[in-house]
Amino acid sequence: MRYSIFSVNDHYPGRGRSVPELYQQVIAQAELAETLGYDTFFCAEHHFHEYGVVPNPAVMLGALSQRTTRIRLGTGISILTFHDPRTVAESYAMLDVLSGGRVVYGVGSGYLKHEFAGYGVDLAEKRDRFDECLAVVKRLLTGERVTHKGKYLSADAVQLNVLPVQKPYPPIYVAVLAAAACYHVGKQGNAIKCVPYASAKDFDDVGNLLAEYRRGRTDGGHGVPEDREDAIFTFHTHVAESDAEARRGAEAAFDLYVDTRLYAHKHTYDDIQASGLGLFGSVDTVVDKMVRLHEMGLNHVSTLQNFGQLEPARVRRSLELFAREVMPRVEKRIAKKAA
Repeated sequence: MRYSIFSVNDHYPGRGRSVPELYQQVIAQAELAETLGYDTFFCAEHHFHEYGVVPNPAVMLGALSQRTTRIRLGTGISILTFHDPRTVAESYAMLDVLSGGRVVYGVGSGYLKHEFAGYGVDLAEKRDRFDECLAVVKRLLTGERVTHKGKYLSADAVQLNVLPVQKPYPPIYVAVLAAAACYHVGKQGNAIKCVPYASAKDFDDVGNLLAEYRRGRTDGGHGVPEDREDAIFTFHTHVAESDAEARRGAEAAFDLYVDTRLYAHKHTYDDIQASGLGLFGSVDTVVDKMVRLHEMGLNHVSTLQNFGQLEPARVRRSLELFAREVMPRVEKRIAKKAA
C-alpha cells in the first residue's frame, strides 16, 4: 500500500496560532513525513474562510519542493472551476520541474458556496466548467499547441514554454463527494480521490464507493489497473498508545475542526467513531482498519493528521507511530495473507 499525508491547513483566528506559524508547522510536518517514508504530501486549496488558508497549493508545494527530495507533492485539490486553465497548467508544469517530477495532481470542481460567490461563478455551472478546464489543462501539459473555443474559454494556438518532467503529464486524480460521482469519474477513465468522511454512511460503505467507481471504469471500457493505483481515499487519523489516549489527544481538536466545515453535517468525534470513518486509536486498532481497507480493494490511503489546531507534538507522535508501527504491521499482514 501507499501511505500519504493530507493537510487542509485549517486556521482558527484568535486562538493563538498565526497563519505564518501554521505554515511553518505544515512545512515541518512535510519534512518529517519524508524522513518517515510517507508517499505523498497533499495540500488543499481553499478561499475566503479560515477553513483552509492555502489559496494556492502550487505556492506551498513549491516551497516544499525545495525542502524535500523524495516525497511526492500533491494537490487535494486544485479547484479548476475558479481558474484559467492556461495559468493552472503553467503553475503545475513549473512545480513538476522544480520538484524533479514529484507532482500528483488532484483536481476538483469545488463545493463551498462562499468560494463560488467570491469568484462570481455560478454553482450550477461547476461541472461543465470543470470538465472543459480539465480537458484543456491535459492538452496543454502534453505540450500541444491548443486552439479551443468552448463555453467558458477561448484560446488561440497557445503552447506552454515550460513542460512537466512526467510524461504525458503528472498523475491526475479527480475528487468526488458522492457515489454517483464515483461511477461518473470511473466511466470517464479518470483516477479518483475521495474523503469518505463526507461521502460514506459508515466504514463498510467505503468499499461500496470504491466498487461503484470501479464499476464505472468497467462500464466505460477502461478496466481496473493491475496495481490498483487509481484511487486515493483520505481519513482523519490520530494514532496513540491506546484508544483512550487517542481520544484524549484528538477529540477536542476533531470537534473544533468539524465546526469550521461549512454546509455539511457536523460529525463529532463520537459520531465518526460510531461510523468508523476515521483512523483513530491504538496501533492495533488502526492496523486492523487499514488491512480491511486493503481487503476492500484500496491501495492508497492519505491520512489527515493535522487538524483542529492539534498540538505539533501530538501530530508528530501520530505521524511517527503510523509510519514506524502501523505501516510495517499492515504490510506484514498483507504479505502473510498473499502467501
